[in-house]
Amino acid sequence: MKNVFLFLSVIVAFSCNRKQASITYPASPKGDVVDTLFGTAVADPYRWMENDTSRQTADWVTKENELTFNYLKAIPFREQIRARLEKVYNYERLTAPFQEGEYFYFYKNDGLQNHSVLFRKKGENGTAEIFLDPNTFSKDGTTRLAGISFSKDGSRVGFQISRGGADWTDAIILNTSDKKLLEDTLRDIKFSGIAWKGNEGFYFSTYDKPKGSQLSAKTQNHKLYYHRVGTSRSSDQLIFGDDNNPRRYVGGYLTEDERFLVISAANSTTGNELYIQDLKNPTTKLVTVVNNFDNNHNVMANEGDRLLIETNLHAPNTRVVETDFKKPTPENWKDIIPETENVMNASAGGGKIFASYLVDVKTQVKQYDLKGKIERDIELPGIGTASGFGGKVNEKDLYYSFTSFTYPPTIFRYNIASGKSSLYEKPKIDFNPEAYETKQVFYNSKDGTRIPMFITYKKGTELNGKNATLLYAYGGFNISLTPSFNTSRIVWLENGGVYAQPNLRGGGEYGEKWHTAGIKMNKQNVFDDFIAAAEYLIKEKYTSKEFLAVQGGSNGGLLIGATMAQRPDLMKVALPAVGVMDMLRYHKFTAGAGWAYDYGTADDSKEMFEYLKKYSPVHALKPGTNYPATLITTADHDDRVVPAHSFKFAATLQEDNTSNSPVLIRIDTKSGHGSSNLSKAIEVTADQYAFAWYNMGIIPPMAKKEM
Repeated sequence: MKNVFLFLSVIVAFSCNRKQASITYPASPKGDVVDTLFGTAVADPYRWMENDTSRQTADWVTKENELTFNYLKAIPFREQIRARLEKVYNYERLTAPFQEGEYFYFYKNDGLQNHSVLFRKKGENGTAEIFLDPNTFSKDGTTRLAGISFSKDGSRVGFQISRGGADWTDAIILNTSDKKLLEDTLRDIKFSGIAWKGNEGFYFSTYDKPKGSQLSAKTQNHKLYYHRVGTSRSSDQLIFGDDNNPRRYVGGYLTEDERFLVISAANSTTGNELYIQDLKNPTTKLVTVVNNFDNNHNVMANEGDRLLIETNLHAPNTRVVETDFKKPTPENWKDIIPETENVMNASAGGGKIFASYLVDVKTQVKQYDLKGKIERDIELPGIGTASGFGGKVNEKDLYYSFTSFTYPPTIFRYNIASGKSSLYEKPKIDFNPEAYETKQVFYNSKDGTRIPMFITYKKGTELNGKNATLLYAYGGFNISLTPSFNTSRIVWLENGGVYAQPNLRGGGEYGEKWHTAGIKMNKQNVFDDFIAAAEYLIKEKYTSKEFLAVQGGSNGGLLIGATMAQRPDLMKVALPAVGVMDMLRYHKFTAGAGWAYDYGTADDSKEMFEYLKKYSPVHALKPGTNYPATLITTADHDDRVVPAHSFKFAATLQEDNTSNSPVLIRIDTKSGHGSSNLSKAIEVTADQYAFAWYNMGIIPPMAKKEM
């Protein structure tokens, strides 16, 4: 039994600290920049923060971080949270094996390694050896493995590394037998895989290196190249990409038999052109399959000239079609797996098609032959999310992962012929799933739309309105938030916290119609859905305004920024991460213009400009308003959503807020659009949890036990 007087003294000190003495924020000088859009003057006093190489910006970042970390260090249970997160992460994690040539490869993390290590063994029962250890890439662990691709016979490999979390990568080419370096490192590659053609060369995509800051300058014209191993970069062959007719996102991949090169070209994150080239005949040119950006298309497999294409053309929930290479355009497409009422994602492996359906955000999988004949429904371990089911055409067994909110990611081996699944790898975690429950509820949004939400909490939790609740969502870019396990969430749940995850419009949970209901001039639907989720949790007494924290990252960071601007009375704590906060200028940086399908831009029309300005977090904040306690997180190497978004939002919020609640910004170093390694991820999560509980006036039970 710890000293009771020590416990009481900590309680008293905690209560006093909770009164939140006035914080003196670093100076954020205002400039006189004013833009005029459609006759409206828009001040941008913090435009100088967009210069990520200036001394003024660097000094501001240093001072804001000093304030933030001094505040966080004073939270009495912050270190206990971090230590507990380390403990729950300290378990062995393996991935499913995959065969390349004569070797079977798999990733393993001993527990607290910053990066998983790539092992290999000859044959399934061979002795495992380390093939690549990303933990050795840099002394501080901030350089990571960003992608890897083997040639068809497995004799060569190209792997990409990212420094400090940036999207820009370098590619290193090796012989797999002896790990001998085959050429100098290929630098400055972005948003690209490596698609081998035989052993001699590969296709990759990148942008011309931008002038000015590589981390924030606009990138417009993505180009596909062919690189022959051992030759100079200057001799690379340009395959696709025209300076006079740019595409923002270009990807190239080969069918498994290396017969066809398939090129996807897009100007936004939704909709792509589709091109194909027969590599069997070197004189043939690219053939246009789809010549517009109206829908999504993907060549998923082929049998000789017969192409299988996954598409949402005339099928918002997606279908699989077949066509002949000689007549590949949409008027010749024939359904083999028609669209259903549930959104589908298809993959091929072992000479079969696996169709994964979302049924009220839960996975169901069906196996078809390559002609589209149904063979079986695959029995899954439970209600949750299954992923995988892809592989080479000659494989007899496939591997898939199954997870849910209280079901750690578990790998199963699936025998294609029998349809039987067997356990392959189950992690051993310091966590008892039987102590928790998850329910799915449906609630009505402002316009009456029925929205699903998952809620997870400890069994026996009393619904008295006093539970610390973390409400997390995304709501955009056709991305579906399905049931999944998050190791860090254990600490929140085991200390009596409630976790809630609504499936907002703008996502892909119910197909393209659900997506488009939350984009452009419909974007307010997303915020309304989120606000209604919070109101539901409060009404049903899971929590109350005093114990609600809202969290989201990237587009989800925009969600949090917009919601707290519209309803600052709704939550106690806001945790916006790497958010898109300046909706009038997001398209001016890196590849941000590609998000216009979801957002629209301030240049499109007066109506679009006014709509964006109304909800843009930087512009929607109002002086003299009581805002919730806010911890903004971003990073210096985020070259997707540049940190200037968060800088401007923090400076504006610090000025406008009149409550006693703190407004802090935590700017990580050598991280990008997400933590660059495990130790950094643990640190930021510990700070978010500590900040949330502290500002709710809650001492987590684990801290009380140690007092």
